[in-house]
Formats: sequence, C-alpha cells, structure tokens
Amino acid sequence: MNTIIQPTIAALPPLPPPPSSSFPQNPFSLSNPKPSLRPSLSLSLSPPSSSNPKLKPQLLLNFTALPPSQSLPTQKPLLPLTPPNGSDQTHLFFHHLLNLLRLSARHGDHELARAVHASILKLEEDNHLGNALISAYLKLGLVPDAYRVFQSLSCPNVVSFTTLVSGFSKAGREDEAVELFFGMRNSGIEPNEFSFVAVLTACIRILELDLGLQVHALAVKMGYLDCVFVSNALMSLYGKCSCLDYVLKLFDHLPERDIASWNTVMSSLVKEFRYAEAFELFSELWRTEGFGLDRFTVSTLLTACTGSSAFREGKLVHAHAIKIGLEANLSVTNALIRFYAACGSVNGVKSLFERMPVRDVITWTEMITAYMEVGSVDLAMEMFDNMPERNPVSYNALLAGFCRNGEGLRALDLFTKMLEESMEMTDFTLTSVVNACGLVMDCKTSEQIHGFLIKFGFGSNACIEAALLDMCTRCGRMADAKKIFLQWPAEQDRSVILTSIIGGYARNGQLDEAISLFNLSQSEGRMDMDEVSSTSLLGLCGTIGFHELGKQIHCHAFKHGFLTDVGVGNATISMYTKCWNMEDGVKLFNMMPTHDIVSWNGLLAGYLLHRQGDEALAFWSKMERTGIKPDKITFVLIISAYRHTNSNLVDNCRSLFLSMKTVYGIEPTSEHFASFIAVLGYWGLLDEAEEIICKMPFEPEVSVWRALLDSCRLRMNTTVGKRVVKRILAMEPKDPSSYILLSNLYSASGRWHCSEMVRDKMRKRGFRKHPGQSWIIHNNKIHPFYARDKSHPQAKDIYGGLEILILECLKAGYVPDTSFVLQEVEEHQKKDFLYYHSAKLAATYGLLTSKPGKPIRIVKNILLCGDCHTFLKYMSIVTRRAIYARDASGVHYFSSGRCSCKDYW
Repeated sequence: MNTIIQPTIAALPPLPPPPSSSFPQNPFSLSNPKPSLRPSLSLSLSPPSSSNPKLKPQLLLNFTALPPSQSLPTQKPLLPLTPPNGSDQTHLFFHHLLNLLRLSARHGDHELARAVHASILKLEEDNHLGNALISAYLKLGLVPDAYRVFQSLSCPNVVSFTTLVSGFSKAGREDEAVELFFGMRNSGIEPNEFSFVAVLTACIRILELDLGLQVHALAVKMGYLDCVFVSNALMSLYGKCSCLDYVLKLFDHLPERDIASWNTVMSSLVKEFRYAEAFELFSELWRTEGFGLDRFTVSTLLTACTGSSAFREGKLVHAHAIKIGLEANLSVTNALIRFYAACGSVNGVKSLFERMPVRDVITWTEMITAYMEVGSVDLAMEMFDNMPERNPVSYNALLAGFCRNGEGLRALDLFTKMLEESMEMTDFTLTSVVNACGLVMDCKTSEQIHGFLIKFGFGSNACIEAALLDMCTRCGRMADAKKIFLQWPAEQDRSVILTSIIGGYARNGQLDEAISLFNLSQSEGRMDMDEVSSTSLLGLCGTIGFHELGKQIHCHAFKHGFLTDVGVGNATISMYTKCWNMEDGVKLFNMMPTHDIVSWNGLLAGYLLHRQGDEALAFWSKMERTGIKPDKITFVLIISAYRHTNSNLVDNCRSLFLSMKTVYGIEPTSEHFASFIAVLGYWGLLDEAEEIICKMPFEPEVSVWRALLDSCRLRMNTTVGKRVVKRILAMEPKDPSSYILLSNLYSASGRWHCSEMVRDKMRKRGFRKHPGQSWIIHNNKIHPFYARDKSHPQAKDIYGGLEILILECLKAGYVPDTSFVLQEVEEHQKKDFLYYHSAKLAATYGLLTSKPGKPIRIVKNILLCGDCHTFLKYMSIVTRRAIYARDASGVHYFSSGRCSCKDYW
C-alpha cells in the first residue's frame, strides 16, 4: 500500500461483478449443481403446517462417504417455502439455519450455504443471521457473496463490519479491509477488540507499519491496549516490521499475558538473531507462568538453537518436547529435523524421519535440505524421488543443494526438468540456476540461460541481475559483466555488485582493473563495507597477495565490529596466511570469539601453504582434544600435511587414512586418495602408491593419477611415470598439463631428447602451456609481468637491472637450465628466453623499488619453473635479501641460497 489511509474515508466502492464462470446469474439458483466429491449432505426442513401448528421443524442429515471415482447425486435440498409462525418456532428455525451455515462452512458445501441464504431471504432481516451468512461465505472463499450480503444489511453492526474486515484481510484484499475498518468508524460504529485484531491482520500481511502506528494510537485512545489479543497483534506487526524495541515495550507493559504473547516476543527476538535474549525469556516463562508450552514455543526455540549453533540447548528442548508430548507434532518434528541437520547429525535426522507418524511436503523438503547440508547429494536425490507430492519449494531445495555441493550440471538438468513440467519459477529458482551456470563455467551455457532470462523478462530483478553479473565473471564474460555493472540503476545499492565485479576482475587475472575499481569506489564513497563485502575483499587481497590493503580492511572490520562475524574472521585468517604472514593468522585465530570448521580448516590450509607440516599436525591434535568434528576438507588438508614434515611419518598418515571411515565416519573420495598418493610419492613409495590406485573401490579420477605422476617427477622415476601418463592421456587426451608433467619428468631425469619429443608432440597437436604470469605490488598498484614482457613503463630499467643480476648470479655459481624452454630455437636463444621469465622480471622490479634490506614478495599464477627457482636462490645470496614467492604449490621462502620447500615442489 503506497499511501497511508486516513480515518476519513469515503464509503466502499461497489465490488465488480464476479465472472460468469464463477457464479450463476442468480447467485441463489440451485439448478444444475456441479458434481462434488465431498460427503453427501441432504436436508429436509419441515415447517409447521396449518393442520398441525405444533409440528416442529426437523433437520434430516445424511453423510455418505463416496469412493473417489463416484460423484455425488445432484438432487436439490428441500427448503422451506414459508417461514414458521410463532416466536418459539421462529427462534428454533433460526437456530437450525445457523447450524446449517456452520455445516456448510465445515464441509465446504457452497450449494448448501446458498440454499440456506435463499431461505433467509424469505424471513425478516436479522443481523445475527446476516452476520452468520457473511461468516459462512467467507469461510467458503466466496468473498463477493459475503460482501453482497453485507451491502444488503440495512443496519450492519460492529460484528458485520469486523467479520468482513477479517475476511478481506485473510483473502489477500488488505486495502479493502483497511478501508472498511475506517468506513465503520465513519458510520458511527465503534470498533471492538476483534475489529482491531482484524485490521492489524491486514497491516501485518502487507507490512504497513505507518498505518499500524495509527491503529495503535486509536487502540490506546479507546482503551483496548490492555486486551491481550490486541497487544499480541500489535507485537506481531512490529516484529514482522523489525521494530523489536516496540515489541519489547508492549510486552513489558502488558497487564496480562498468554502463551501467544510469549511466543510473539520470542519469535521477534529470534528473527533479529538475538538468540541469547530469546533463551532468557524462555527461562523466565518457565519459572513464572502457570501455562505450558505449545508447538510454536518449541519450534521457535529450536530455530534459535539452530541459528546460534546451541546444540546442547537444542537437545534439551528436544527432551522437553518429548516430556510434554509434542515430539509427534508435525511442525515441531520439522523444526527438529532442521536442528539436527545443522548439527550435522545425519543419523539423528534419519531417525526422526522414520519415527514420524505423519509427514507433509515440508518434512520431505527439510530432509532434502538436511542431506544436502552434509553433502549426501545422492541420499537427497533419493528422498526427492520418493516424495508423494512435490511443490516448487521442494524443487528449489534440491536445486540450491546441488549448487551448494558444486553439482552445477545436475542443477541445470533439474532446471530443464522444471521447465518441461511447467513448474512455477520463483526468483530463488532463477538465482539458483544462474549460480549453477557459474559453477559449470561454460560460456555458451551461461549465454543461453542469460538469453532465457532476458526473453521472459526476469532480468529486471535486482537479485537475479547480481547473480547474472557474478555468473559472467565466473564464465570469463567480463565485457558482459561490465555492461550489467554500468547499467545498474543509480538509486539501488551498488555495494554487492561492486564486490562481485572486483572479485571477477581478480579471478580473471585483470588485477589492475580490480584494484583501480576498488580505489575509485572507496574515494567516491560508493561501496558500503559490510560483512559480506569485507569477506569478499579480504579474499581478493589474499588471492593477489595485497598485504597492505588486507591489513587496512582488517582494521576497518575491527573498527566496525565485523570481526565478531565468523565469516569475516575466517577470511582475515586466510588473507594473512596467503600474504606470507602466518604469525598474524595464528594470532587472529586465537583472538576469535567463536570458530566453525571453516576457521580450523583455514588455519590448517595456512600451515600447508607455508609447508609447515609438523605445526599442522600439532594443530590437528588440538582439534581432536577440543572435540571439533572434522569434515572432508579437514582430512584432505591433514593428510597432505604429512608431505611437509621434517621426518618420515608415512605410517601415521596411512593409519589416519584407513581410520577415516571407521573412526570418523567419512568415506574417502578421490581428493583424499590424491592427497595420500602424493604423500607416498613424496617419501619415495611409488610402487605402493600405484598399487593403492589400482585397488581403489571406485574408478580413480585423473587428479589421483596426476598426483602419482608429479611424484614420479620429484623422484625422477620415468618407468612408473610413462605408465601413469598413458592412463592420464586416455582419460584427458586434450589436457596440455599432462604433457608438461611428462616433459618435466624426462628433463629432471636428464633425458633431454625424450623431453623434446613430448614438447614437439604438443606443438603438432596445437597444445599450449597456460601462460605464466608473475606480479608484485608497489605503491598500492599491481605490476604484472609475462615472459619477455616489455610493456611496463620502466621496462628499460628492469631489463638493465636483470642483466646485472644474471651476471652476479652466474659468478656465484648459477647455471641456466634450458630444459625449461619450450620453444624450438637454438641453445643460445633458449638462454635469452630463460633469462626473461616472468618471475625473474617481477623479482628484479621488486629489488629496484623496495628499500634496502626489505624482503621481496612476488606471486606467480602457476608453478615456478626449475630455473627460476634456482635463480631466486642465487639472487637471495648476491642481494642479501629474503625473497618470498607464492606459486601454485605454496610459499617459497628464499634466504642465503636455500628455499623452504627443500627443492621439492
């Protein structure tokens, strides 16, 4: 409702006539009634006759349940032609009519209600009967009929108005309900407590706060605020409109409370995430009030336990629900399923589901969501297939679950099925399918979905537009993403899409554009740095190694209290560890008020990035002592940590790997096998590694074989390596990285001729190595370099400085390794190519622009080549500088001619 309706309102305009398909021309005509599948209701009213004036009206009712295939007979009910004589008989006749109206509403019998209406028309006007008829029509969903009866009343009373106001509110005609309420006051009829509840129901449904405030003032003026029903309705309105202070004030001043009062204020607190206060209020209720809890109380408390991860309290609420006999209640059980799903207790969820005597579509949907939350995609799909009935919410739960678990292709298949079945498409549906395209990262598919949304007019929705922009960035369509960004309406908040496009630029290697846009947005004040944008930008800083900017965002988050958000804290830990600052990452972890499994995994990943295996294992021991339940990612990380320990702990790693399922209940995936194979290969157990792959319980993915091939390169084992390459090429014949690994394997073992043959095969098949890029950050600007890149404004100085560095390193013992040059050129030309690799150019620029004695920090998007690694070791000697280089394998710390990776990367 756009305008506030004032109390001075004209009389209601007449409603438009109903369509002919809905009603017969005469609304009381009983000819040709439609067959019904409801129970049979036949009646006979026998009024007193002149021959027997003492004969009382008799009501004959027959309820006959018919099988679904059989329609009801179309006989007409027998109705009185004349009203009875005598006040007692008339009173009894009225009583029978009222009973019939109640029966018609209870059994959904439209024809019966209209038949009774026809009899009422033959009587003198009576407000009590008229109001009952209005109520019956409203319960039957015949709002136009109810309004016609209301209009026919010569003197409608407060009950007439209130009944119709309530009916309009519940029928989605809230504006008319409000107009009727004020029309009642203009007619000189004062509202009662039920009138206030009726009009407040309309305000709640359309979230009309200003009008609710006016009704509140009127209730105070007329002395109805002490009525618990009116105050409950006001609290509900304020709670829905996020005016929690008003809710609490009303609650505190209530002279009398019922269980609905407590439920309303507790649900309002939960809605605003003030879980601790909701628990305190429950404790007060339990101590002071005489009435018991109901299903709304228990469901609200379980929602609070789910949102606050208060698992102990949730189990206590569950025990209490059992004690008072509410565990079998459908809404309570659905809330319990949601709670145990958040606990990660699949067995608890399954046990609840199997014990439920009655299930509805919400139950099945909650089960799908629960299985998706813990990554059991196949079980969720099985649950979906077994559903007795489905609605759009069920489909959306499955769609979102696929996206949450990285199953983009399955999400797109489900969306196609939804289209084929003409399923209703909500904004949530379309946002999910756009996210699925972003997961698949297929440009053509994303263009098709984008076109579909534009064709059917869905692209104007802000949420979908934001999802489309993110999808474009993930599919490499930065030009389209920029177009969406530039067309974004000026009146709408741009913080979310600014964060998205900045992250997109970083993801697509356009680092300068990312930082430039961020700086511009900050200077113009266009970016509102909230928890979401802080998390995203901290991730960007970690990705590109922008330590200084990361520290600034950390300070901003600390100043505005965002660090209490566990997501912001996790992103800050990740940023520090990726920016070569493990010490601050650990310090921040210890300062965080709460942790989730992402926090623990984040610090584990940091130790791994810095190749600190022993520290990672000590941290894992702390996790076990604390009782933190590890997930799949935890085991990928902790298994990988055994590659970076100071001593050979393969036996411990093997024991941990074998205990994953038996002790921790986690089924090993290809990622876990790849990590374990890498550990075995690192410590030289190549035969055992190959044997384990051959005995895997499922078909190994290419990542498992690639882990073994990389181990063959480290151990210079060409015999096993050749067998592995054949496997990889059979699975992915067009992946150039396999050829690169094989070529490097031959080079490492000194078989230059074989290495050259592999590279020649690559050239003939048109395969190209992913271009290596290195960058360094200076003066808040990213300076990127490619091999033999002369685009930098200071290229002349950089090349001059690098030539001097090369000469000094050659004197110190550096020998160029030309096996890392892929181009087919002469040997002296290979050295020229080798000298100007991107990492060398970036390191030289860092040396020229940083203060003496300060460490040099560079980032490379792929693995450092062996020659650059050797060169940086010698550079650390001749310059007496520490050099930090982060590549695809982790952090290399070069100092005094040594590297922290011990030359195994």
